[in-house]
Amino acid sequence: MPMPSHHHRSTSLLSSSSTTSASSSQSFLSKLLLLLTFLPLSLAALAFVLQWRGGGVSDPTIATSSAISRWAPRGSHHEIFPGMETFSSLSPKSHSSSDCINHGRSSSPSFPYYGDWKFGFEANLKPKICITTSTSAGLEQILPWMFYHKVIGVTTFFLFVEGHAASPNVSRVLESIPGVKVIYRTRELEEQQAKSRIWNETWLSSFFYKPCNYELFVKQSLNMEMAIVMARDAGVDWILHLDTDELIYPAGASEYSLRQLLLDVPSNVDMVIFPNYESSVERDDFKDPFSEVSVFKKNYDHLPKDTYFGMYKESTRGNPNYFLTYGNGKAAARVQDHLRPNGAHRWHNYMKTPKEIKLEEAAVLHYTYAKFSDLTSRRDRCGCKPTKEDVKRCFMLEFDRSAFIIASTATEEEMLNWYREHVVWGKKDLRLKLLRKGILTRIYAPMAIIQGLRESGVFSSVVATAPTTLSRDKFLASVDSSNSSRAVPYMAFASRKIGRSREQRASARKVLEIEASAAHEAAVPPLSPPVWTMTTSLDLEHDGEVSLNASI
Repeated sequence: MPMPSHHHRSTSLLSSSSTTSASSSQSFLSKLLLLLTFLPLSLAALAFVLQWRGGGVSDPTIATSSAISRWAPRGSHHEIFPGMETFSSLSPKSHSSSDCINHGRSSSPSFPYYGDWKFGFEANLKPKICITTSTSAGLEQILPWMFYHKVIGVTTFFLFVEGHAASPNVSRVLESIPGVKVIYRTRELEEQQAKSRIWNETWLSSFFYKPCNYELFVKQSLNMEMAIVMARDAGVDWILHLDTDELIYPAGASEYSLRQLLLDVPSNVDMVIFPNYESSVERDDFKDPFSEVSVFKKNYDHLPKDTYFGMYKESTRGNPNYFLTYGNGKAAARVQDHLRPNGAHRWHNYMKTPKEIKLEEAAVLHYTYAKFSDLTSRRDRCGCKPTKEDVKRCFMLEFDRSAFIIASTATEEEMLNWYREHVVWGKKDLRLKLLRKGILTRIYAPMAIIQGLRESGVFSSVVATAPTTLSRDKFLASVDSSNSSRAVPYMAFASRKIGRSREQRASARKVLEIEASAAHEAAVPPLSPPVWTMTTSLDLEHDGEVSLNASI
C-alpha cells in the first residue's frame, strides 16, 4: 500500500509546480506589458518637458557665438553662419514692383540660414571669385541667378547693364547689394571702350560691324576686358563670364561649392573649362526655369563616344545639332598679368598660352529657350530680316536662325507648335530612354537652393531694403543706358566706338601682327557639339573592330 501513497504525493507536487510556473509566467507577462505601456508615455512626457523648457538647446538663430562657431564656413574668421546675425530683422513686407513676382516670403522658410542676404562673410574666403555678365534682364531673373552663385562661393559681380536691367527700378536694387558693381552702357563707356586694345587687334576683328549676336559677342568681349581690370583692383583670384541664364553646377567637389572646386585646382593651371549642359524642358508653360527645370542634356565631353553618336539622331529630334545653341562650355580664368578675353567662352594671355584643364563632373547649366516667350524676346532684340540669307549675317548658330524666322513670320499657334516639336521633350518614353542611356540627367540642387532662398525672403528683402532713388549721376546713366537697346542699329554702336577710319585701323593691325602668335589666337565663338555623319559611323565601327582585336 505504500506505493499508491507515494504516487499521490508525486502527483500533488507536479501539479503544484505546474501551477507555480504558470503563475510566474503570467506575472512576468503582466510586468512586461506594464513596462511597454508606461515607457512610451514616460518618453513622451520627457519630450514635452524638454520642449517646454527649451531642453538646454539654443535656437541657432539667436545662439551665442560660442555655441554656433561650428557653423562657420572653412576659411572664414566669422563665427556666425550667414543669416544668423540679422535673420530676425528681416522685413516680411511685400513689394509692389513687377520684378518681384513670385519672390514673396513664405511663412515657413526652408533655408533660414540664408536670411542675411548681405552674406557679410565673403571677404575672408579664399579663393575670391567674381562673375562678370552683360545683361538686359529684370530682377526676376538676375536676383535668383546672383544669390545662387553667392551661396556656392562667388563674392563679386560686375554687371554691365542696358535695357530693362538699367532701368531705375532695377538698377537701384542691384546697386544696393554688397559685392555688386553696376556698369551702365553710356556714351562715356563706349568712348572709353573705343580706345580699347582689342579694337587694334585681329583676334576679334571677324566679329566687327555685324548685327545682333555678333554685336553682343563684341560687347561681351569689351566688357570682359574691363572686368579683368576691376577684378585685379578688387583682389579677385578667379574670374568667370556667365550669362544670366546660366548657373555653375560644381559637381565633383568635396562640397557643393565653386570656391572649394577652384581651391582644389593645381596652382600651375591658368584656366578651368566647364562643359555646358542644356536645359531640356518637359512642358511648354514654364515661367521660372531656375525653379522648374530639372532635366538637362549632358555635354559631349561628359559622355562615352559610342553613347553620344549612337543616340545622336534620337537626341537631336530633327534639330540642326545635338544642342539647340552652343556646346563648347564656359571658362574660369585665374586673374594674373596679361590676361585678356578670348571671346565670351574663353580667356587667353598676351604673353603665354594658358595651361587649361577641363572638368570631368562640374558643368555650366544653360537654360536656353526654357520659356516659350524666349522665342519672341530674342526676335525683339534683333532688327534683321527673317530670310535665310539675312539671318546668317545676324546669328552664329543654325537653331537661333530658324527660331528667329519662325518667331518673325508665324502665328502664335504656329510658334507654339514649332516650340513643342523642336524644344519641348513631351514624349515620356523617349525622355526615359535618354535618361537611362545617360544622355539626359536630372539635377535638382540649383532648383532647391533657389527655392529655399525665395522662401527665406531673400529676394523680397533685397527689394524692400533698397533705396527708393538713385543718385543724380547714376539716375542719368541708368536712363541713358536703359534707352539704348540692342534694337538700335548696330552701325551707330560701332561708329561711336571708333574715331578713326578703317584704313587707319587696318594699318595698326598690320603693325601688331609682328607680336607673338599667342596674343592673336582667334576668339572662340559659341560652337555646336560634334555632328554625326556617315563618316562618324564608319569610324565608330572601325574603333569597335580595333578594340575587339586588342582584347583578343
